Amino acid sequence: MTERYRQSEAFLSRTLQSVPLGAQTFSKSTLQYPVGISPLFAIRVQGSHLRDLDGNEYVDYVMGLCAVNLGYADPDVNAAVAAQLQDAVILSLSHPLECAVAEKMAEIVPCAEQVRFGKNGSDATSGAVRLARAATGRDHILCCGYHGWQDWYIGSTVRHAGVPDAVRALTHPFPYNDPDALHRLFHQFSGQVAAVIMEPANVVAPVPGFLENVRELAHDKGALLIFDETITGFRFANGGAQQLFGVVPDLAVFGKGMANGFPLSAVAGPARLMRWMEEIFFSFTFGGEVLSLAAALATMNKLQQQPVIAKLWDLGKRVQAGVAALIAQYALEDVLSVAGLPPWSFLMFKPANGIPDLEIKTLFLQEVWSRGILTLGTHNLSYAHTAAEIDDLLLIYNKVFEILAEGVRSNTVRKMLKSEPLVPVFRVR
Repeated sequence: MTERYRQSEAFLSRTLQSVPLGAQTFSKSTLQYPVGISPLFAIRVQGSHLRDLDGNEYVDYVMGLCAVNLGYADPDVNAAVAAQLQDAVILSLSHPLECAVAEKMAEIVPCAEQVRFGKNGSDATSGAVRLARAATGRDHILCCGYHGWQDWYIGSTVRHAGVPDAVRALTHPFPYNDPDALHRLFHQFSGQVAAVIMEPANVVAPVPGFLENVRELAHDKGALLIFDETITGFRFANGGAQQLFGVVPDLAVFGKGMANGFPLSAVAGPARLMRWMEEIFFSFTFGGEVLSLAAALATMNKLQQQPVIAKLWDLGKRVQAGVAALIAQYALEDVLSVAGLPPWSFLMFKPANGIPDLEIKTLFLQEVWSRGILTLGTHNLSYAHTAAEIDDLLLIYNKVFEILAEGVRSNTVRKMLKSEPLVPVFRVR
């Protein structure tokens, strides 16, 4: 048992008796946090900080899997939720907050005239896909990026156990920034495609004209364009990537940061399409749960009133420039690169000197976690992060990159690991 994580590892043994993988989310399980080097359970968060079960403190760059954009326990959001808690959580009738949050989204998001709420991003993507199929009378879906756990999408990945072949045959992934691949799929399934659903940006930005090309092609072929803004919404710009890039989709889905970590998602679009919500079945007992709606309204108001997005961009640029300089300093260009846009950037690991990329990434995580940085190789920034914390991050990276460079050069990465390497869930970006 590892001394630093003694209580976490003991509690994992207990948890595994009642919870598969010891976690409710793949990305929080031992697949991503290998036993022996990892914090496994958290007990308190505040601002940009997290404390694990063993009392170790971290500056958090995971931020609830990118769900927290203002910071943990944001006082304005918490105050709104606490006030609402005095009146109701769930009611037998609709609550006025359902209208207020929908109106606020229509005010902020370019494509939004009407809105329906869910709880997870998977709810929203699946609802948008069902709507597109109903509106077009077609079945096939072209997708790019990650879109949740429901059958229609996850059947197109290697994690498709339990998904019928007939369902899997209806969804077809295409690479980002590759309009030729999209053309080929439209040709292959001519007249059968209901929608293109895609993350408008992920590990790279769209090349000039790409998003416009996708929209034009989808419309030319009689399909809808759906932007999955579960992460990019309320992070890249107040109105999401569609506002940032000036390309308005037919429908968009939101989640994660729209309520600063409270469970809420949404399908948004023009009234002419959203009227199909009256025909399809997209309905939840907790779709109108008002604590999350109160959190969402407070979050969106703060986004409008304070320079949240500007700070995410400024801090993110500082991270990317610093990481790029360290990669050059330690001649790690064949091992590491920094990708993504500033508010949501990634370290990309490559195999080098015969060493698998996941072994190199595991060593990186082992070393940064032990130094009080919680990351999965991502920099999911929040309004609560500070410039001083970014400076500290880069100081820690300086030391860790030196260790990586030596491990790769001497081919001793595997010997330096104190656990088994990471196990991939699946790779879609």
